[in-house]
Amino acid sequence: MEKNKINKIVIFVILVSLGLTFRLLPHPWNFTPIAAIALFSGVYLGKKYAFFAPILAMFLSDIFLGFYSWKLMLTVYGSFCLIGLIGLMIKKYKSLETILAGSLSGSVLFFLITNFAVWQFTNWYPKTLSGLIQCYILALPFFRNSLLGDLFYNFIFFGAYESVLTLVRRKKFGFLPH
Repeated sequence: MEKNKINKIVIFVILVSLGLTFRLLPHPWNFTPIAAIALFSGVYLGKKYAFFAPILAMFLSDIFLGFYSWKLMLTVYGSFCLIGLIGLMIKKYKSLETILAGSLSGSVLFFLITNFAVWQFTNWYPKTLSGLIQCYILALPFFRNSLLGDLFYNFIFFGAYESVLTLVRRKKFGFLPH
């Protein structure tokens, strides 16, 4: 097996392990690395990892945390796949600005899609425009945590990776995927 593929698999396993661990450890609601894993995987690891890494981390942690409505789960998991797609789209244009924009876009996308699904697929809110607005307003504290968590974990993942990559390039070792 080629060295680059092995490195991608190792990074994939590390990311899934981090996602699983940080979802299981006590944390503020929605302050997890799953969206950052999706974005990072899209930028550095490629298509199958961009979709599979966040889904596997979610699924494994949901085994312990508990499963919920399949419609909501599909929406949450699908939202993370879309964030992976954002990572794939910014891969060619990777910069601090595009990663920040990708992180912010992913947070907003996740908020809009998942809360629409909560409104649509649960009986928690009336199926009116007023009910939808109420759903989004009551979800704002969760959005704040998602946004802060996504920014934090993206800073850690991308910053750490780029720092290691810079060190590797200076030493002329080639053991990380570009």
